[in-house]
Amino acid sequence: MLTREFYRRPTADVARDLLGKVIAHQVDGQELAGRIVEVEAYLGLKDEAAHAFAGITPRTKVMFGPPGHAYVYLIYGMYHCLNFVTEPDGEAGCVLIRALEPVAGIEAMQARRPKARQLHHVASGPGKLTRAMGITLAHYGADLTRGELTVREYKTAEAVEIGTSPRIGINKSNKCVDWPLRFFEKGNAHVSKGG
Repeated sequence: MLTREFYRRPTADVARDLLGKVIAHQVDGQELAGRIVEVEAYLGLKDEAAHAFAGITPRTKVMFGPPGHAYVYLIYGMYHCLNFVTEPDGEAGCVLIRALEPVAGIEAMQARRPKARQLHHVASGPGKLTRAMGITLAHYGADLTRGELTVREYKTAEAVEIGTSPRIGINKSNKCVDWPLRFFEKGNAHVSKGG
């Protein structure tokens, strides 16, 4: 498992270092797992695109607490998004997990995403990966350093070639729209778009 200290660092550094790591989730006695191939960094109070920009609210309070916890929220009333809390206690930051490459429990992940006709579409987006992995609002605040939802090194920790771009879906009027805080594994078919 990755330690709390891994997450207690600048958000963009954590985001880059998460590429190639594995998210594992124990569901009904089976492990579902995927290699992280795309992420976005959100820089808290200094980032207009971050949920934490407006300060502590009931929704964002986990981002201001200890790092290494899950921040899960619902968008469009139907899709869950998984984020990892970063930075030292009291300083908000998080990394949105945008895409995974399935590595374990693949059949179960495909069964959760029956419309995905090819494996590289099963977890190639934030809402797709949470559905495939069985991650919901019930995981808000989950400790990623232990328990049923964890993050660890891949069996072979090979270096990945990292691509960088502005984040996806940021409102054009936002002054942070061009910040290069999306990181992805170049050439990986499981990246959501533009990989």
